[in-house]
Amino acid sequence: MQIKLKDGKATWKQEWREIDGRRIFFRSRWEYRYALYLQLLKSRGEIKDWQHEPKTFWFEGIKRGTNNYKPDFLVTHNNDAEEWVEVKGFMDAKSKTKLFVQTLLLLRPLWLLLAAMPQ
Repeated sequence: MQIKLKDGKATWKQEWREIDGRRIFFRSRWEYRYALYLQLLKSRGEIKDWQHEPKTFWFEGIKRGTNNYKPDFLVTHNNDAEEWVEVKGFMDAKSKTKLFVQTLLLLRPLWLLLAAMPQ
């Protein structure tokens, strides 16, 4: 993991990381940290499995803007119930609108983890 300082603040370089023998490309350190947490839950038997960005949802008929969505994680519980999880390090108006529309179009539950970013 490479963390660099830019104007006195830590920045993250997107990169490949390995967790439990799986090589995964993480777009943020929050995704990477959450993946480590999910792996801990899996090793304890508290969840059955997890996957990082396993599926892209395509929204047919959308002419402008985002026509696809790739949730960050799919968590499979021990009872085989599945939950989609989106990890965000920030939440601005555009992000709120995008997540709202995508959740409606998916018609399935989506958990949002908003990481508290130090100022």
